[in-house]
Amino acid sequence: MSEDRPGQPPQWLAWARELQAIAQIGLHYAQDTFDRERYTRIRELAAEITSTHSGLPAAEVLANFDLQPGYATVKVDVRGAVLRDGQLLMVQEWTDKLWCMPGGWADVGDPPSAMVEREVWEETGFRVRARKLLAVYDANQKAPLAFHHSYKLLFLCELLGGEARTSAETLAVAFFPLDALPPFSPMRTMPRHIEHLHAHLADPARPTDFD
Repeated sequence: MSEDRPGQPPQWLAWARELQAIAQIGLHYAQDTFDRERYTRIRELAAEITSTHSGLPAAEVLANFDLQPGYATVKVDVRGAVLRDGQLLMVQEWTDKLWCMPGGWADVGDPPSAMVEREVWEETGFRVRARKLLAVYDANQKAPLAFHHSYKLLFLCELLGGEARTSAETLAVAFFPLDALPPFSPMRTMPRHIEHLHAHLADPARPTDFD
């Protein structure tokens, strides 16, 4: 019997992800009716595994699979660490009323640095310039875990100007002392992200951290 590995997703989730990816890619390319039926069944098995271990209805899991058709690949989340007078820019999310560094899913067509600059502007009202890639994370190695695999890119950004304003996704925008940050929105910002930020501020020559 396989055991869960420290720092890795539980084995059932790893199996379900792989089965779902195989099925998604197979359905994307398959032309034969019988092949499509087989891949559809593999997809259903991935949903049943996920449903059994997560408590979510299998139909809801399948509906979530449908949100990302085509060739299965990793999603990318970008986050901006923006400092003013030693305080960190944070946004309060509409979804859970908790706080995180501004950012979000990367869009097709934009380089990562431009993406994070735009996300900070849209969510906070501040113009920034990405100065350093602090860390690249496998976002699905630490709880809470999402089904779809994703990477998180954390950039140190220079504040250029602007003034705080909320957006369709944010309830509030504020700067907080690094030793007095508000409760984090799970998956968006985690303690290790702040730990790495501290390390890079203490040592500007520190190389990019990565999983």
